Amino acid sequence: MSELPVVVIGAGPQGLAAAAHLVERGEHVVVVERGNTPAAAVSEWGHVRLFSAWPELTDAAARRLLEPTGWTARTAGYPTGTEWVRGYLAPLADALGERIRYATTVTGIARQGRDKVVDGGRKSQPFVVHTVDGDGREARLLARAVVDASGTWNLPNPAGADGFPALGEAAASGRISYRIPTDVSELAGRHVVVVGAGHSATHAVLRLSELARRAPGTRVTWLLRRGSAANVFGGGIGDELPERAALGSRARKVIDEGVVELVTGFRVAEFRQGGDGLTIVAEDGREVTDVGHVFALTGFRPDTGMLRELRIDLDPALEAVAGIASEIDPNIHSCGSVGATGARELAQPEPEFFIVGAKSYGRAPTFLALTGYEQVRSVAAHLVGDHEAAARNELSLPDTGVCGGAGGFDNSAGSCCAAPATIQIGARPAAVG
Repeated sequence: MSELPVVVIGAGPQGLAAAAHLVERGEHVVVVERGNTPAAAVSEWGHVRLFSAWPELTDAAARRLLEPTGWTARTAGYPTGTEWVRGYLAPLADALGERIRYATTVTGIARQGRDKVVDGGRKSQPFVVHTVDGDGREARLLARAVVDASGTWNLPNPAGADGFPALGEAAASGRISYRIPTDVSELAGRHVVVVGAGHSATHAVLRLSELARRAPGTRVTWLLRRGSAANVFGGGIGDELPERAALGSRARKVIDEGVVELVTGFRVAEFRQGGDGLTIVAEDGREVTDVGHVFALTGFRPDTGMLRELRIDLDPALEAVAGIASEIDPNIHSCGSVGATGARELAQPEPEFFIVGAKSYGRAPTFLALTGYEQVRSVAAHLVGDHEAAARNELSLPDTGVCGGAGGFDNSAGSCCAAPATIQIGARPAAVG
């Protein structure tokens, strides 16, 4: 199978970096991207500024691939998603050239001639990557290995507190958004509700607070599921990502000033439509009324449908790769940085198949761009047989100085060992960094 390519699914930050590492090591690589352009998901939140600086947003092998083209790495500043694409991700995709197939969606991955049940000869068979292009044409692509870097962007969590859509959520979909707003001006004079505790929610609240200051009659309500707001406001002086700390400080200020109403312990059970607005009902019976629009920014989850014929091992709670779940579980880890994970931790029961990037973390909100770059460096080394390099840890993360989700979910007081905040995803929309 050595003549077959390594197929990388997704031309986002981690997928492109994986391709760069494999190309640098002389591998035949095909990148399959469902969007029409590289980093299509990042482009959708291009208006949001990341809280990681430029040096944390580029991969070493990618830089080495780009530098001969005249590209120069930026050494300071905090780009928006659009600036990240223009200044790094699009040039990297150009350097990879025809290795990337755009407007192509992966619908399934399997072993050639074997469904999930069959043991006999399984490991000796190549992977079959089933695809469909923008014109509906189906195809099969054989691969010696597959790296799934497809992310979680296309599957946002619902507003319903138990993980399923709340009653009436689907019917009220015209008034509910699941992405950070680009332009909120049309919401002037209305009651807008944000559901969620992460950095996507914080960004939305701050954007809406600016509208509330300049447009009389605009109300902003922020609903948190947790009984305390202690984990919302950033890592403070202990956070080595100053833009993240500043974001939390700004959120605290608009609440203290009364521009935004914060409601804790509110777990959405139902949306009721009536008249010109929605009523949001909590599981404990509390109601928020006369709501003109809702931003449900409660994170994302991995879509594993295309993996159903592979033998994979995911954590039952996080839907993260099982080998890294104990290191990233927000129910266990309350403070400190999330460590590096590589090929050994990411290995699956299906040999030579790897899930990397945000998708490898499942529902855990602790992923950083640098973490993903270290993952793909290690996986690429493994795939070419350089096991010494695969086992090395070449990652140095900034200290979060923040707390995750550990502690009492229902407590009205925070339980944390440092300046409180929620660790969130870096370099992606659910928590830009």
